[in-house]
Amino acid sequence: MYRKQSGFTLVEIAIVLVIIGLLLGGVLKGQELINSAKVKNMASDFRNISTFVYAYQDKYRALPGDDQAAVNHLGATATPATTPAGATIGNARINGDWNSGTRTDESVLFWQHVRLAGLATGTTVVPAGAVTLQEEYTPKNADGGRLGVTGDNVFTGAPAWTANFFVCSANIQGRFARQLDTMIDDGNTTTGTVRVICQNECANSGAYPANLTPTEDGNVYTVCSAF
Repeated sequence: MYRKQSGFTLVEIAIVLVIIGLLLGGVLKGQELINSAKVKNMASDFRNISTFVYAYQDKYRALPGDDQAAVNHLGATATPATTPAGATIGNARINGDWNSGTRTDESVLFWQHVRLAGLATGTTVVPAGAVTLQEEYTPKNADGGRLGVTGDNVFTGAPAWTANFFVCSANIQGRFARQLDTMIDDGNTTTGTVRVICQNECANSGAYPANLTPTEDGNVYTVCSAF
């Protein structure tokens, strides 16, 4: 006996394909929104940290971390900095590497001082021993990379890059680094007030890579902003 076989009509198949396309488009758009929010969060880090510096300086006439009278200003729990090699406490510079692991460096004590001053949130207890990325004391960006600030040059090679202080953010993917530079600077990761510093992808870690292109999107870099 002949039995009619049922199947999908062209219209039904077209409707299914449209639905699948809409779902994929929604997923991609959602991921794009997430990435955009992440980049905006990273951009806010640079602005917020610079605000901490200026607000502290306006209130106490000193820089956080470099404040000679930190105990008088912030209370007995404040930790005064010790003098790093070649630096002076109270010299109007936040000395020490931006990602320093030395608990008495001005760049590390910066975070305790701005928190005790009520400008930033987070623990005010400086960890004993070396300060590492695993310590809850050190703030992180949206990708989990360390945030830091320093008045020392973040790159001493050529071309020279000078500023009152630098805010740096680590472990940022190349695509986000390019978006950041376009959002808040000139779109070139080797010039302007926002620049990219090598982490692991360059022969000379800490140097400037070439202006980033989409081919470097999967690499991770440190992004620094000069103020």
